[in-house]
Amino acid sequence: MSTRLLACALACVCLLPAETLSLQQLIAEALDRNPEVLAAQKNLEAARQRPDQESALPDTMVSVGYASSGRPWPGAGLGREPIANAGFMVTQEFPFFGKRRLRGDIARKEAQAESDQYQSVQWRVVSQLKQAYYQLAHSYQLRDVLERNKALLDKMRKVTEIRYSVGKASQQDVFKIQTQLSLMEVRSIQVEREQHTKEAELLSLANRAPTEKLGEPVMPVPQPLAVSLEQLLAAANGKAPALDRDRRMIERNQIALNLARKDYYPDYAVSAGYFNMGRMADMYQVRLDIKLPTSFFRKQRSAETEQVSRLAAARRMLEATAQSLAFRIKDEFLLAQTSIRLMRAYEFAVVPQASLALESSLSSYETGAVDLLTVLSNFQTILEYQENYHDEMMNAHMAIARLEELTGLSLVEGGRP
Repeated sequence: MSTRLLACALACVCLLPAETLSLQQLIAEALDRNPEVLAAQKNLEAARQRPDQESALPDTMVSVGYASSGRPWPGAGLGREPIANAGFMVTQEFPFFGKRRLRGDIARKEAQAESDQYQSVQWRVVSQLKQAYYQLAHSYQLRDVLERNKALLDKMRKVTEIRYSVGKASQQDVFKIQTQLSLMEVRSIQVEREQHTKEAELLSLANRAPTEKLGEPVMPVPQPLAVSLEQLLAAANGKAPALDRDRRMIERNQIALNLARKDYYPDYAVSAGYFNMGRMADMYQVRLDIKLPTSFFRKQRSAETEQVSRLAAARRMLEATAQSLAFRIKDEFLLAQTSIRLMRAYEFAVVPQASLALESSLSSYETGAVDLLTVLSNFQTILEYQENYHDEMMNAHMAIARLEELTGLSLVEGGRP
């Protein structure tokens, strides 16, 4: 009785599904461990430290010294000569009113631009990971397609050998079947190579060990997008990280232009000092130093012109980014929609009709009504259509992943970031 139970348990274990590769787990790992994402995060953290530095006062300067009379060493003439003294002076430089605030605002806009860049890097890495995941799943699907069709081709080989043994088929037909089997094996090797390549890419994006084994990915059937092209374009205009970053740079350059205009006004420094005169009365000093922008024809005016050009360039860059983004969104949207339509056409019309044609020709071949060339032609046709079906499924998923990267929207469940 125990032996039978053990046999049943072993049979149940053999029927357990293979371990699947979770896309959401890979995305979480990539966002936490991918070096490119971590580098962008550290750049953001560094940029957030700049506003306080830029808006701070220049460092205070302390001067310590002496003035001697009659001899060069310290204290010579102290208390006897009115010019002999020993003391110190404190100097603090002050930028003209408003400059510190503008410098801090520039740094804050740059930090916000780094935040947008960080979001952009996250979306790009997730998009790359999704595309590699779906390409890996596609290789598994092609492997299954080839295995199924190998079994069908092997059945055709057996029928051909039987017909050849009774003189109803030529030896050339047997060779043709064997050639097709060899070509199927070559295709399987190519698919296996693609599978290993995508596994390596996924391991790299998730920052896993290169030798780690991955489970089998799952390829869900893509559904038509629930948003229209107009909605995507409108959402991208408000959320796309690339556009947000360009807007931040326009704001940053506008503030930089205001700061350049402020540089026409002088900075100044206030100094205060105490000097010991020995037996004579102590001496105190207060001084105001003003930096006059005497080179404004060459320096400040050129700086203002530079910032005007940078501001104009930033505005043109935003326009170029918006145009390019709109084109790419439209292209990926049409690709996703078209791939889903083609996939359904292959699934419900083309592949079933090709299957019927192959079954009919195979039955006719067994009776000698058609030649082997007709059967092989139908076989190659259905194999091509089955591959095309899975190609379009992969294309749809990849287009949706790229749309998420472009728009900063999560278009499918668990799209992240």
